Amino acid sequence: MFGINRRVITIVFGILALAFVVGSVLLFTPRGQSQTQGKTEFTVNGRPVYELDLARREQRDPILSTNPSGLLRNLALVNFGENVVLSTAALQDASSMGVSGGELNKQLDAIKTQFGLTDTKKYDQFLTQVGYTDSQLRDELRNQIRLNKRIQDIQSKTQPTDAEQQLYFQLYKSQYKTEDRVQARQIVLDDKKLATDLYNQAKGGADFADLAKKNSKLNADQGGALGALVGKTDPGPVTRIVFPNAVADAVFKLKAGEITPPIEAGGRYYIVKVEKVLPASDTKFEDVKDRVKSDAQKIKGQGALEAYINDLRKNTQVKFSPDSTYKFTDPVIAKVGDSPIYLSEVTQQVFSNQQVPQLLQQGLGDLAVQFFMPQTVEQLVTRQVVVDAAQKMGQPFFGSKSDIANQAQLWQTKDIIVSDSEAKQFYDKNPTAFTIPASAKVQAVNFKKEDKAKADAFQAAALKGGSLDALAKANGGTVQDFGTVNPGSMPPIPNRLVFLTKASFPKGPLGEVSDVVKLDDGSYQVLIVNNRVAEVLKPFDTVKDQVVQQALAQKRSDAAKKWVADLRKNAKVENNLTQVLKTLTPPKPATPQTPNSTPAKPGSGTTTPTTPAPSGSSTTPAQNQTAPAGGSTPTKP
Repeated sequence: MFGINRRVITIVFGILALAFVVGSVLLFTPRGQSQTQGKTEFTVNGRPVYELDLARREQRDPILSTNPSGLLRNLALVNFGENVVLSTAALQDASSMGVSGGELNKQLDAIKTQFGLTDTKKYDQFLTQVGYTDSQLRDELRNQIRLNKRIQDIQSKTQPTDAEQQLYFQLYKSQYKTEDRVQARQIVLDDKKLATDLYNQAKGGADFADLAKKNSKLNADQGGALGALVGKTDPGPVTRIVFPNAVADAVFKLKAGEITPPIEAGGRYYIVKVEKVLPASDTKFEDVKDRVKSDAQKIKGQGALEAYINDLRKNTQVKFSPDSTYKFTDPVIAKVGDSPIYLSEVTQQVFSNQQVPQLLQQGLGDLAVQFFMPQTVEQLVTRQVVVDAAQKMGQPFFGSKSDIANQAQLWQTKDIIVSDSEAKQFYDKNPTAFTIPASAKVQAVNFKKEDKAKADAFQAAALKGGSLDALAKANGGTVQDFGTVNPGSMPPIPNRLVFLTKASFPKGPLGEVSDVVKLDDGSYQVLIVNNRVAEVLKPFDTVKDQVVQQALAQKRSDAAKKWVADLRKNAKVENNLTQVLKTLTPPKPATPQTPNSTPAKPGSGTTTPTTPAPSGSSTTPAQNQTAPAGGSTPTKP
């Protein structure tokens, strides 16, 4: 529900990460020398940020590069300014990280390889094209390596405590369960007739291991034993993954001692005898503690990185030049109790959404603001409400705010169980979740618009038999092989004919042969269908464990939503979104009056007041300094 924070961390550092630099060097506009960088717009902890640097960054910004206007542009500039300040501060903080010549050369070689800079001449031409000297590019890369090291240092130094590991295991125990397993032997053959003969022998009491040793194409030396140790012939526990899908579906329906009939998969025939069934089961913490520690460390490292970003925001000092056209403020857009949510937190979430650039390209930027801004504010408010509640629950929740909120919900619903009757009810209400979909092997022969007669001739010939490729070629058609497909995986017309009509096609030596079908573009098509299998609802008893897991997940999710909704009702929340957006919305141009127009009565119209910009000589934390460049400058509500 609250997994929205990690992507933002990635976005914030995306303009700095080494992979970004290596992949986008060609996008840089000519850098030039320091004297051509323009005036200093502002400083970040005393470090100047130049006019030309900001212009270049704007060109690479995914939102500003689309040239948005009005409110959307001002919001994009808030986001842009925050990222510039934060990235500059992060590079300053990472400056103490050492970078060896070998590390630097490795990354420089990666750029040369990526862009085919195989000799000095091509490399020099490349540098000229992107406006860098070799020294400048090396400085840029050195900064990126330092930042990556700083991030790794932050995350690696944060280790989960024993209590945190135990909590993590308890909350996510299901992901450490063993899967359904079997101990089994198999015989794999290329010949269907031989497979049928060996299956009959095995069913008649012949020693399966001996049959496998004499005939199987796989595991013969071990008597067909799956999962056996080297040099051993006793099967070990294996999961579905060792079998082709069709074989696995059959094997995991068997009881101990039962044998599958020959099953075709990938051109071979499989016969499997199950010796022992090992159902999925819970594991003990001691058996998976190394996995738990590793998983928990990643979560805690993510929280440490989030805390690091927040500290940078709070402690970074920004000072604007008196004549700067970039003046930023970052108003509080909402409050949960005493916890503020800043506009930049919202814009980072909104503009990292992949749908927003697409909407901008379609001229729907206003829709992006109207829909995603309120939605994101609500998400952040709700997350903070849950985080505040989590702090009062007496448990060692850890990680980012999103992780803590998710852990709190899992803890709140940990004692919920599902009865047999509830599981059966869930099964009855959700049959598609437990249904093996219909399938068929489908080939199509396609004909041009003017070749209806040829299509008819092919259809008649196909019912009599022969080589599909030869028949298609003789009648001017082209063969298209869809392979084995399920409903919805083919274009609409063949999908409807194969899966949504009750009647089967006439059958010939090549398989079922459809009538000649006219497609939407006016061309014609004949379908050849084989191995048609109807959908099958798995019996409840065979999928009971799966049903219980899904029913439990649904029940816990519903309970968590209700708990969160109750928390929201009782939380002290202040939402300033409307007020902030109004402040950021540029005033509409005044409509010129004609000589015959009647002046508006006082109070009959509305105007958008401008807000004075903060003094360029002030020095304040960066968190209060991010706002749109130029024009009116919003301040904190």
